[in-house]
Amino acid sequence: MSIEVDAVEGTATTRGAREHARAQEGTVVEAQPAVPAWRRGSAPAGVEQERLVWVERLAGGNYTHKVLARGTHLRLTDLTGDASVSVLLYNALETHERLNVADTVKVQWQVYLGGGQLLLSDQGRVLASIVDDTSSHHDTVFGTSSLARNTGRYGDGTAHGASPAGRELFVLAGAKHGLGRRDIAPSVSFFQGVRVAEDGSGRWLGSAGAGATVTLRLEMPTVVLLANTAHPLDPREQYTCGPVDVHAWTGEATSPEDPLWTATPEGRRAFDNTADYLTARGIA
Repeated sequence: MSIEVDAVEGTATTRGAREHARAQEGTVVEAQPAVPAWRRGSAPAGVEQERLVWVERLAGGNYTHKVLARGTHLRLTDLTGDASVSVLLYNALETHERLNVADTVKVQWQVYLGGGQLLLSDQGRVLASIVDDTSSHHDTVFGTSSLARNTGRYGDGTAHGASPAGRELFVLAGAKHGLGRRDIAPSVSFFQGVRVAEDGSGRWLGSAGAGATVTLRLEMPTVVLLANTAHPLDPREQYTCGPVDVHAWTGEATSPEDPLWTATPEGRRAFDNTADYLTARGIA
């Protein structure tokens, strides 16, 4: 026996919602076709359109995320000169292994990122390599912004507020992959340069200008989290962060024949560690 529902009740109650849902039986809904990445936008120069696996424009004060295969190339483009993209990387096979910024800097004897540098995990393996960089304005020291800092400076640092903190956005992005707040480690940031003075203080350089790009090659299956927020050392009074274009396409991981593999003793050991790990899992 059907239950008549008063029009005023609508779907505000369980009974009303149930009757409304059952009334839709037999309704024809036109299916929306899936839109693969290669149909969403233009590929970077020299990249075939069908190789695209991720195309997105990430606005300032927002985050995004994706699981990418080994060998995928990930290019970030600063459209206005005001982007500041913080990046976290996790081994997609075992997410307890993640980007370790301290080891990335220490093992390579270099605090300033650029082409040819490696992004290392806390297990001494290569999560990604920087294969191209037209910006050279990056930061491995100061990380992304925090709730307390943005609240004190701009009046709001919550994820959905007017001046969201990068760490709060990372928490949302990580949750999509079963990661919690305790899993949000220090990040690297691209497009807003920092130099460390002799007294240890940070000097903000700003950006290299609109159109700068950085391209990463993923050396392991990787969970990628991106948070695009105002840099914590940005001296401008207003929360300022411009959009960034994200393009990712299929490719090959670094092989022993690549000069990058043996460019330094430290890098060779990290690549050997990576190959050993992936070979045992039938990936390399």
